[in-house]
Amino acid sequence: MLYLIADWFQYEGLANLFRYQTFRSGAALMTALVIGLIIGPKFINILRVRQGKGQPIREDGPQSHLAKRGTPTMGGLMILTSLVLTMLLFMDVTNPFVWACIAVTVGFGAIGFLDDYDKVTKRHHAGLSSKLRLALEFVVAGIAAYIIVSQLNTNLYVPFLSGRYIPLGPFYYVFAAVVIVGAGNAVNLTDGLDGLATMPVIIAAGTFAIICYLAGRVDYADYLGIPHVPRAGELAIFCAGIMGAGLAFLWFNAPPAAVFMGDTGSLALGGALGCIAVAAHHEIVLAIVGGLFVLEAASVIIQVFWFKRTGRRVFRMAPIHHHFEQKGWRESTVVIRFWIISIVLAVIGLSTLKLR
Repeated sequence: MLYLIADWFQYEGLANLFRYQTFRSGAALMTALVIGLIIGPKFINILRVRQGKGQPIREDGPQSHLAKRGTPTMGGLMILTSLVLTMLLFMDVTNPFVWACIAVTVGFGAIGFLDDYDKVTKRHHAGLSSKLRLALEFVVAGIAAYIIVSQLNTNLYVPFLSGRYIPLGPFYYVFAAVVIVGAGNAVNLTDGLDGLATMPVIIAAGTFAIICYLAGRVDYADYLGIPHVPRAGELAIFCAGIMGAGLAFLWFNAPPAAVFMGDTGSLALGGALGCIAVAAHHEIVLAIVGGLFVLEAASVIIQVFWFKRTGRRVFRMAPIHHHFEQKGWRESTVVIRFWIISIVLAVIGLSTLKLR
């Protein structure tokens, strides 16, 4: 928006500067970071007063988590505030991809807020019914998928193979919605330890900032053999905003956490990553870069499936980060090792850009 204002008033130097997506990406990261650090203490105080006892802690979870009672949740509101303000400042608001990302980020954030609010008011960790929540998520994801696909083809591109794709046709709308909803819930399941979900989201956002910028440039896309998506480079700014807002939140979420992200933040950030991957035509790469989220979600699915059929558990507790806690790993050990895994997966995901 600042670029449009500068261009409108013919501030040539400023307008030229804001035409560079790299400049706006850096500015977005720093702006989201500063906004988050400024509003963080005020938000935390308000949440602490409003919520009283904070987020309900599961009695059947790791016993070390009981010490976290009283910690406020819904910290995702801090992330959403700094991220949306940054998006409106530095992104081209005439770009349909921008509005698709805003729809998913705010929409999923609102669904997560309702879930968190239900948990806090009822003093129970269950929240909204899973059917209602999924239905709302698919409505939001469906709207975003329609906006995105109207600007793209309906091909599913295969990484590591240049020019190879699977034509999905109308089914692509459903596939895109599933990717967005799946990413949102996978990040939500990962958000169980202080900082565990935040840093992998930052890493994935940084990776997709590079991917979106390259996919949006026809010269780089042709050289690398990846699908060229006109105007996708604008999403690099969005990714940078996620990184800045995530880093600001991590400042307050570092152990011992002063605030929890809650479903408000985890659903919004996960959905945003899914939306970005669909817009950049790198859906399969998201499964690689966000492999940690896939692992967390898969551990829950496997645990539930196997327990219902045999009465036995595959893991000591799911999601899988709790399994390692139950094995005696300290929370900080689990978090840092999972961060390392995220970095390795991000490097593998970036390697798909040239190994084709």
